[in-house]
Amino acid sequence: MSKPLLHFSHGNSYPAGTYSRLFQALGTHYEVRAHDMYGHDPRFPVGDGWHGLVDELIHHLEHYDRPPILVGHSLGGMLSMMAAKERPELARCVVMLDSPVVAGWRAFAWKLAKMRGWASRFSPARFSERRRNVWPDRAAAYQHFISKPMFQAWAPGALDDYLDHGLKPHPDGVQLRFDRDVETRIYNTLPHHMGSILREPYPLPIGFIAGTTSEELRQAGLDATRKLVGGNLVMIEGGHLYPLEKPETTAHLTHQMVQRLLPETVRAVPEAAI
Repeated sequence: MSKPLLHFSHGNSYPAGTYSRLFQALGTHYEVRAHDMYGHDPRFPVGDGWHGLVDELIHHLEHYDRPPILVGHSLGGMLSMMAAKERPELARCVVMLDSPVVAGWRAFAWKLAKMRGWASRFSPARFSERRRNVWPDRAAAYQHFISKPMFQAWAPGALDDYLDHGLKPHPDGVQLRFDRDVETRIYNTLPHHMGSILREPYPLPIGFIAGTTSEELRQAGLDATRKLVGGNLVMIEGGHLYPLEKPETTAHLTHQMVQRLLPETVRAVPEAAI
Protein backbone atom coordinates (compact mmCIF):
# COMPACT_ATOMS: atom_id res chain seq x y z
CA MET A 1 0.00 0.00 0.00
CA SER A 2 1.40 3.41 -0.95
CA LYS A 3 2.23 5.92 1.74
CA PRO A 4 0.14 9.10 2.13
CA LEU A 5 1.53 12.05 0.17
CA LEU A 6 2.93 14.89 2.29
CA HIS A 7 3.98 18.27 0.88
CA PHE A 8 6.36 20.29 3.05
CA SER A 9 6.89 24.06 2.78
CA HIS A 10 10.03 25.63 4.23
CA GLY A 11 10.63 28.62 6.46
CA ASN A 12 11.91 31.94 5.14
CA SER A 13 15.55 31.79 3.96
CA TYR A 14 15.89 28.00 4.37
CA PRO A 15 15.76 25.98 1.14
CA ALA A 16 13.75 22.79 1.52
CA GLY A 17 16.86 20.60 1.59
CA THR A 18 17.82 22.18 4.91
CA TYR A 19 15.12 19.96 6.45
CA SER A 20 16.57 16.72 5.04
CA ARG A 21 16.75 15.06 8.47
CA LEU A 22 13.12 15.88 9.14
CA PHE A 23 12.17 14.49 5.73
CA GLN A 24 14.07 11.29 6.45
CA ALA A 25 12.16 10.81 9.71
CA LEU A 26 8.81 11.65 8.11
CA GLY A 27 9.59 9.21 5.32
CA THR A 28 8.82 6.33 7.67
CA HIS A 29 5.14 7.09 7.21
CA TYR A 30 4.83 9.45 4.25
CA GLU A 31 5.90 10.07 0.70
CA VAL A 32 7.53 13.46 1.29
CA ARG A 33 7.69 16.13 -1.41
CA ALA A 34 8.84 19.74 -1.08
CA HIS A 35 9.25 22.87 -3.18
CA ASP A 36 12.88 24.03 -3.17
CA MET A 37 12.53 27.79 -2.58
CA TYR A 38 9.52 30.08 -2.51
CA GLY A 39 9.80 33.64 -3.76
CA HIS A 40 12.36 33.10 -6.52
CA ASP A 41 10.03 32.36 -9.44
CA PRO A 42 9.21 35.62 -11.29
CA ARG A 43 5.76 34.22 -12.09
CA PHE A 44 4.95 34.42 -8.38
CA PRO A 45 6.39 37.67 -7.03
CA VAL A 46 6.60 38.48 -3.34
CA GLY A 47 3.94 41.08 -2.50
CA ASP A 48 2.00 42.35 0.46
CA GLY A 49 0.02 39.55 2.08
CA TRP A 50 2.05 36.82 0.30
CA HIS A 51 -0.66 36.21 -2.32
CA GLY A 52 1.94 35.43 -4.98
CA LEU A 53 3.63 32.90 -2.69
CA VAL A 54 0.27 31.26 -1.98
CA ASP A 55 -0.29 31.03 -5.74
CA GLU A 56 3.15 29.44 -6.08
CA LEU A 57 2.21 26.72 -3.59
CA ILE A 58 -1.18 26.17 -5.25
CA HIS A 59 0.60 25.82 -8.60
CA HIS A 60 2.61 22.90 -7.22
CA LEU A 61 -0.37 21.29 -5.48
CA GLU A 62 -2.32 21.32 -8.73
CA HIS A 63 0.27 19.02 -10.30
CA TYR A 64 -0.16 16.18 -7.80
CA ASP A 65 -2.31 13.19 -8.71
CA ARG A 66 -3.93 13.26 -5.25
CA PRO A 67 -4.37 15.81 -2.46
CA PRO A 68 -1.42 15.78 -0.04
CA ILE A 69 -1.14 16.44 3.66
CA LEU A 70 0.31 19.95 4.00
CA VAL A 71 3.04 20.55 6.56
CA GLY A 72 4.93 23.82 6.80
CA HIS A 73 7.40 25.55 9.08
CA SER A 74 7.05 29.26 9.86
CA LEU A 75 6.45 30.92 6.45
CA GLY A 76 5.63 27.49 5.03
CA GLY A 77 2.95 26.83 7.60
CA MET A 78 1.24 30.13 6.84
CA LEU A 79 1.37 29.46 3.09
CA SER A 80 -0.03 25.97 3.62
CA MET A 81 -2.89 27.32 5.72
CA MET A 82 -3.71 30.11 3.25
CA ALA A 83 -3.49 27.86 0.18
CA ALA A 84 -5.75 25.21 1.71
CA LYS A 85 -8.22 27.90 2.75
CA GLU A 86 -8.39 29.13 -0.85
CA ARG A 87 -8.35 25.69 -2.51
CA PRO A 88 -9.43 23.09 0.09
CA GLU A 89 -9.88 20.41 -2.57
CA LEU A 90 -6.10 20.39 -3.07
CA ALA A 91 -5.22 19.19 0.46
CA ARG A 92 -6.28 16.70 3.12
CA CYS A 93 -5.21 18.57 6.24
CA VAL A 94 -2.70 21.18 7.42
CA VAL A 95 -0.04 20.97 10.14
CA MET A 96 1.63 24.28 11.02
CA LEU A 97 5.06 24.11 12.68
CA ASP A 98 5.50 27.28 14.77
CA SER A 99 3.67 29.46 12.23
CA PRO A 100 1.81 31.85 14.56
CA VAL A 101 -1.26 33.63 13.21
CA VAL A 102 -1.14 37.41 13.62
CA ALA A 103 -4.59 38.93 14.03
CA GLY A 104 -6.47 41.50 16.12
CA TRP A 105 -4.63 44.54 17.44
CA ARG A 106 -1.25 43.05 16.50
CA ALA A 107 -2.35 42.77 12.86
CA PHE A 108 -3.65 46.35 12.91
CA ALA A 109 -0.36 47.60 14.34
CA TRP A 110 1.56 45.65 11.70
CA LYS A 111 -0.64 47.06 8.92
CA LEU A 112 0.07 50.57 10.21
CA ALA A 113 3.82 49.88 10.36
CA LYS A 114 3.81 48.74 6.73
CA MET A 115 1.80 51.79 5.64
CA ARG A 116 4.30 54.09 7.37
CA GLY A 117 7.30 52.31 5.86
CA TRP A 118 8.44 51.00 9.24
CA ALA A 119 8.19 47.27 8.49
CA SER A 120 11.93 46.63 8.72
CA ARG A 121 12.03 48.11 12.21
CA PHE A 122 9.62 45.54 13.57
CA SER A 123 10.56 42.35 11.69
CA PRO A 124 13.64 40.16 11.16
CA ALA A 125 14.18 42.17 7.97
CA ARG A 126 16.38 44.50 10.02
CA PHE A 127 18.85 41.63 10.15
CA SER A 128 18.29 39.98 6.75
CA GLU A 129 18.76 43.16 4.71
CA ARG A 130 22.38 43.39 5.83
CA ARG A 131 23.06 39.69 6.38
CA ARG A 132 26.44 38.49 5.18
CA ASN A 133 25.90 36.20 2.21
CA VAL A 134 29.32 35.65 0.55
CA TRP A 135 32.32 33.69 1.89
CA PRO A 136 35.63 32.62 0.33
CA ASP A 137 34.66 28.92 0.61
CA ARG A 138 32.27 26.47 2.26
CA ALA A 139 34.53 25.98 5.27
CA ALA A 140 34.47 29.72 5.99
CA ALA A 141 30.68 29.74 5.69
CA TYR A 142 30.47 26.80 8.11
CA GLN A 143 32.65 28.59 10.68
CA HIS A 144 30.52 31.73 10.31
CA PHE A 145 27.30 29.91 11.14
CA ILE A 146 28.54 27.41 13.72
CA SER A 147 29.88 30.30 15.82
CA LYS A 148 26.29 31.45 16.43
CA PRO A 149 24.26 29.89 19.29
CA MET A 150 21.21 29.56 17.03
CA PHE A 151 23.01 27.13 14.72
CA GLN A 152 24.80 25.37 17.56
CA ALA A 153 21.34 24.28 18.75
CA TRP A 154 20.61 22.48 15.47
CA ALA A 155 20.72 18.70 15.29
CA PRO A 156 24.04 17.15 14.22
CA GLY A 157 24.37 17.41 10.45
CA ALA A 158 21.56 19.96 9.98
CA LEU A 159 23.99 22.82 9.32
CA ASP A 160 25.73 20.68 6.71
CA ASP A 161 22.33 20.12 5.05
CA TYR A 162 21.76 23.88 5.05
CA LEU A 163 25.11 24.55 3.40
CA ASP A 164 24.78 21.66 0.94
CA HIS A 165 21.44 23.00 -0.28
CA GLY A 166 21.86 26.68 0.52
CA LEU A 167 25.14 27.68 -1.15
CA LYS A 168 26.02 28.38 -4.77
CA PRO A 169 29.22 29.42 -6.55
CA HIS A 170 30.19 33.10 -6.49
CA PRO A 171 33.16 34.90 -8.14
CA ASP A 172 34.56 35.47 -4.64
CA GLY A 173 33.82 31.96 -3.36
CA VAL A 174 30.32 30.85 -2.34
CA GLN A 175 27.03 32.69 -1.81
CA LEU A 176 23.68 31.92 -0.21
CA ARG A 177 21.17 30.66 -2.80
CA PHE A 178 18.19 32.18 -1.00
CA ASP A 179 18.30 35.78 -2.19
CA ARG A 180 18.76 38.22 0.69
CA ASP A 181 16.40 40.75 -0.90
CA VAL A 182 13.69 38.11 -1.34
CA GLU A 183 14.06 37.08 2.29
CA THR A 184 13.70 40.70 3.37
CA ARG A 185 10.62 41.30 1.20
CA ILE A 186 8.96 38.21 2.65
CA TYR A 187 9.49 39.48 6.18
CA ASN A 188 8.23 42.95 5.30
CA THR A 189 5.05 41.72 3.59
CA LEU A 190 3.80 39.42 6.37
CA PRO A 191 -0.02 39.26 6.02
CA HIS A 192 -2.17 41.47 8.22
CA HIS A 193 -5.50 40.08 6.96
CA MET A 194 -5.62 36.84 8.96
CA GLY A 195 -8.65 38.08 10.89
CA SER A 196 -10.77 37.54 7.78
CA ILE A 197 -9.72 33.88 7.66
CA LEU A 198 -10.72 33.39 11.29
CA ARG A 199 -14.24 34.75 10.80
CA GLU A 200 -15.54 31.47 9.43
CA PRO A 201 -14.77 27.81 10.16
CA TYR A 202 -11.63 26.51 8.52
CA PRO A 203 -12.55 24.07 5.70
CA LEU A 204 -10.06 21.32 6.57
CA PRO A 205 -8.65 19.68 9.70
CA ILE A 206 -5.76 21.84 10.92
CA GLY A 207 -3.25 21.55 13.74
CA PHE A 208 -0.34 23.48 15.24
CA ILE A 209 2.91 22.43 16.94
CA ALA A 210 4.40 25.26 19.02
CA GLY A 211 7.94 25.71 20.32
CA THR A 212 7.98 26.32 24.07
CA THR A 213 10.65 29.05 23.79
CA SER A 214 9.73 30.46 20.37
CA GLU A 215 10.27 34.21 20.32
CA GLU A 216 8.13 34.52 17.21
CA LEU A 217 5.26 32.83 18.99
CA ARG A 218 5.71 35.03 22.05
CA GLN A 219 5.51 38.17 19.91
CA ALA A 220 2.46 37.02 17.96
CA GLY A 221 0.60 35.49 20.89
CA LEU A 222 -1.42 32.30 20.72
CA ASP A 223 -5.01 33.60 20.86
CA ALA A 224 -5.55 33.81 17.09
CA THR A 225 -3.79 30.50 16.50
CA ARG A 226 -5.97 28.76 19.10
CA LYS A 227 -9.05 30.22 17.43
CA LEU A 228 -7.93 28.68 14.16
CA VAL A 229 -6.90 25.20 15.34
CA GLY A 230 -9.03 24.73 18.46
CA GLY A 231 -7.75 21.84 20.55
CA ASN A 232 -5.33 20.65 17.87
CA LEU A 233 -2.34 22.40 19.45
CA VAL A 234 0.62 20.71 21.10
CA MET A 235 3.93 21.99 22.44
CA ILE A 236 7.49 20.85 21.77
CA GLU A 237 10.48 21.90 23.81
CA GLY A 238 12.55 24.26 21.68
CA GLY A 239 12.62 27.58 19.88
CA HIS A 240 11.20 28.72 16.56
CA LEU A 241 13.63 26.52 14.65
CA TYR A 242 12.77 23.32 16.52
CA PRO A 243 12.27 21.36 13.24
CA LEU A 244 16.02 21.79 12.70
CA GLU A 245 16.90 21.36 16.37
CA LYS A 246 14.87 18.17 16.91
CA PRO A 247 13.90 16.69 13.53
CA GLU A 248 13.02 13.21 14.84
CA THR A 249 10.81 14.53 17.63
CA THR A 250 9.22 16.97 15.20
CA ALA A 251 8.44 14.14 12.79
CA HIS A 252 6.93 12.05 15.59
CA LEU A 253 4.68 14.87 16.80
CA THR A 254 3.73 15.72 13.22
CA HIS A 255 2.67 12.13 12.62
CA GLN A 256 0.68 12.11 15.84
CA MET A 257 -1.05 15.32 14.76
CA VAL A 258 -1.90 13.85 11.35
CA GLN A 259 -3.33 10.80 13.12
CA ARG A 260 -5.50 13.13 15.19
CA LEU A 261 -6.63 15.14 12.16
CA LEU A 262 -7.08 12.20 9.78
CA PRO A 263 -7.98 9.04 11.74
CA GLU A 264 -8.29 7.07 8.49
CA THR A 265 -4.53 7.52 7.95
CA VAL A 266 -3.90 5.33 11.00
CA ARG A 267 -5.78 2.47 9.38
CA ALA A 268 -4.17 3.00 5.98
CA VAL A 269 -0.56 2.94 7.16
CA PRO A 270 0.67 0.57 9.87
CA GLU A 271 2.23 2.27 12.89
CA ALA A 272 6.02 2.21 12.90
CA ALA A 273 8.49 3.77 15.28
CA ILE A 274 10.19 6.93 14.13
